[in-house]
Amino acid sequence: MILGNLFPLKIGNFRPLLTAEKSSWTYLEFLESITRYELAKREAKSLEKRMKWARFPFVKSLDEFELNGQNVLTASQLTQLRELSWLEQQYNLIILGPPGIGKTYIAIGLGLEAVSRGFNVYFATMGELVQLLKTEEYLNKSKVQLKRIRNADLVIIDDLMYMAMDQREANLFFHLINHLYERSSIILTSNKSPEEWGHLIGDQGITTAILDRLLHRVEVIHGGENEESHRMKNRKSIFLAEV
Repeated sequence: MILGNLFPLKIGNFRPLLTAEKSSWTYLEFLESITRYELAKREAKSLEKRMKWARFPFVKSLDEFELNGQNVLTASQLTQLRELSWLEQQYNLIILGPPGIGKTYIAIGLGLEAVSRGFNVYFATMGELVQLLKTEEYLNKSKVQLKRIRNADLVIIDDLMYMAMDQREANLFFHLINHLYERSSIILTSNKSPEEWGHLIGDQGITTAILDRLLHRVEVIHGGENEESHRMKNRKSIFLAEV
C-alpha cells in the first residue's frame, strides 16, 4: 500500500508495483529496479535526440559493410576505427577515392558508432554546409544548425570540394575549420586529393591554412587509385603498423 502511494502502478509498459509484489522484492530491490528503468529511459531519449541531431541521410551499421572486394580498409583497420580512440584523441579522418567505393557508408557507420557511445555527431554534405554558412547571418535555422556543428564531438562533411568556392565561401569554411580545430574530430570524404583542393578554393593562403588544421592530426584513407602526396606521407597516423 505504501509503495502504491509513492509510485505509479504503471510506467509505460513497465509495472513496477505488480512485479515487486509477484517477486516479493524488498524496498531496496524495488528502488534499484525503478532507478535502472529511469536511467535506461533517459539514455534512450538521449540516443534518440543525438540521432535526430546527427541528420544522417541513411542508417546502416558497419556490421553490414562488405570488406571483400574493396581496397579502402582492411578488417583490422576497420576494427581499430570502430574503437573510436581516434575520436577521443580528436584525430580527423579523410576518406579519399572515386564514387562508389563506400566513403559515405564508412563515414556514416563511424558516426553511428559515435552516437551510440554518447558522442554528439553532425552530418552534412559540402553543399549543405556552404549554404548554412552563407545564410547564418539572417536565417535562424542556419544559426541553430551551425551551433550544433560547432558543439559537435564529430562533424562529418561529405563530398568535400565537389565544386569550386568563391572567396567568401572559402573564408567562411576556413573559420569553421579553425573553430573545430582541436575541439572536435572531422571526417571528410572527397574524390579529390588535398593537393587538388587549392584549385577549387582558389586562394592558396586559405587552402594552406585549412590543410594545416585538418592534417595536423589525421588519418588519410585511400580508396581506388589515388597516389599519396608528400604532405600525406608526413602526417601523424593512428593505425598501428601491420605485421
